[in-house]
Amino acid sequence: MAKSTQKDSTIQEVLENLYQIQKVHSQIDSINFIKGELPIEVQDAEDYIEGMKTRLTNFELEIDTFDEKITERQKIKDDMKSLIVKLEKQQNSVKNNREFESISKEIEISNLDIELSDKKIKEFTEKKNNLILQIEELKAKIDESSQKLEVKKIELKKIEEETDKELQDLELEVTKLSATVDENLFASYQKIRKSYRNGLAIVSVDRDSCGGCFSKVPPQRQLEVKLRKKIMICENCGRILCYPNEAEQIAATESVEEPKKATSRSKRAKL
Repeated sequence: MAKSTQKDSTIQEVLENLYQIQKVHSQIDSINFIKGELPIEVQDAEDYIEGMKTRLTNFELEIDTFDEKITERQKIKDDMKSLIVKLEKQQNSVKNNREFESISKEIEISNLDIELSDKKIKEFTEKKNNLILQIEELKAKIDESSQKLEVKKIELKKIEEETDKELQDLELEVTKLSATVDENLFASYQKIRKSYRNGLAIVSVDRDSCGGCFSKVPPQRQLEVKLRKKIMICENCGRILCYPNEAEQIAATESVEEPKKATSRSKRAKL
């Protein structure tokens, strides 16, 4: 008989510890809710700026490439001009029409190379100037985004300074409490918790209903939950069901009844 009582007591303690873990996790969730989407927004903004900086580097490399191509084409153009001068001198000293025509053909080809180089230089210069405009716009965007990021970082840092110590204490409390709970049971609790946006894995039965999904809990099942002899699960949502301990029930009742007393006093005052 003593062995059975010890077993029942252990289940009660486990449920109580799970319930306390859930309360601490809810406090952590509340603090993280205050932070809101700021950490994600900061990370996204940093990634966005980093992406723009990479793009900026690529643009600058492209400009270097266009500069090289322009220089290369300018050299070809200068070489062709020098060649034409040389060919024209040769043309003046030819001895027959065949040599004259051959040199004339070379001069014509050289002029075509000069025209092609002018065309390419113009094309590369236009592309380069277009990139310069894009770089200026990109730098302006980076500056603007960096300023907005700095504001978000300051805001996040302020919140973290106010909440980090509290979060560390709460996480430590969860670690201590979880050490008293079976590893597999705690893993199941964590899995259930991650399944719901509000993070509630263990909920109390309130007004004959599950505190998570608000579906009705049959009377027999409510009794089993109250006895705390085994882990009871909501048949609808899969959350762990429990009743708060007696002290918490009294505190909850007092917190509900207090406004009524204040209202009664205010009514009598008016009379």
